[in-house]
Amino acid sequence: MAVVHHEGRSVELASGESVLDGLLRAGIDAPHSCRAGHCQTCLARVVRGDVPVGSQEGLKPTWRALGLFLTCRARPTGDLEMAAPDALGLEVGARIVDVARLSHDVVRLRLTTDAPFEHCGGQFATLVRSDGLARSYSVASLPGRDEFIEMHVRLVTNGAMSGWIARDACVGDRVALRGPAGECFHVPGRREQPLLLIGTGTGLAPLRAIVHDALRDGHTGRIQLVHGALDERGFYLVDELSALAREHANFEYARCMLRGEHLSTTPASPRTSVHVGALDARVRAAFPNLKGWRVFLCGHPELVVALRKWAFIAGAASKDIHADAFVTKPAPLPRTATS
Repeated sequence: MAVVHHEGRSVELASGESVLDGLLRAGIDAPHSCRAGHCQTCLARVVRGDVPVGSQEGLKPTWRALGLFLTCRARPTGDLEMAAPDALGLEVGARIVDVARLSHDVVRLRLTTDAPFEHCGGQFATLVRSDGLARSYSVASLPGRDEFIEMHVRLVTNGAMSGWIARDACVGDRVALRGPAGECFHVPGRREQPLLLIGTGTGLAPLRAIVHDALRDGHTGRIQLVHGALDERGFYLVDELSALAREHANFEYARCMLRGEHLSTTPASPRTSVHVGALDARVRAAFPNLKGWRVFLCGHPELVVALRKWAFIAGAASKDIHADAFVTKPAPLPRTATS
């Protein structure tokens, strides 16, 4: 059995067990969130031993060269000594400049950084609290336009980070950012190509950035944004996006809620609409042929996986389908004594 050495403690992994699961089982409070290899919160570095196969998927080449890996994907075949990555200068210090409610369960967080944080609007970054607690959120603002980094945080029941942001975080509090990562961002070029953006919940955050970036770049093709929610309360930034649809003839904004009635205050614009019913059924019916389209998908993981498959079957090229699934932190594993 492989043995993992971390901060003076040793854990013998069970057969097929990931490094992260072994550390948590042993009672070690290892940073993590999604436990699925998406958020990169569990990033660590190899001090001695071989980087486990498959544990660097999705990481930057420079990070791979430094021996960084994802503990949730790591299943070593030999003994491994690991450490936190913070000493490598991967984090940028930041300060909270604004905290505001956007809806009943979404909080807007704005930050300024101590040094340039190179990223594209729509990518996600890991927010690190002073005590080491870390969670990943998409960036809704645009570099070069906004003087801050904006994140939309969904309030999760008993959520350590989201609860702190909603109740206790104050302007001036110090945090750090690590990253960025993710494939949902606008790449300049092919300005005439139609864009379809579909998101649920705070999956709207990266899509907002992509829309603004595309319009800033002079995109002339059709841009269709579809935001899904359980009910009317799940929609936010409605005024902003409706105004954008009135200002730009090639931008259309649709809301789709699973239950409820059509809103009585729908903005008066032919390029805004509200629908009741399942989001996937709505977009399948509205976009039967996606040949030549560029597609961006963000939000609930099961829906993102299903829509990614549908977009490809509907004709979108694989290279033109970009997706980031939003995965919340699962319940902790039972703890046992360390070996």
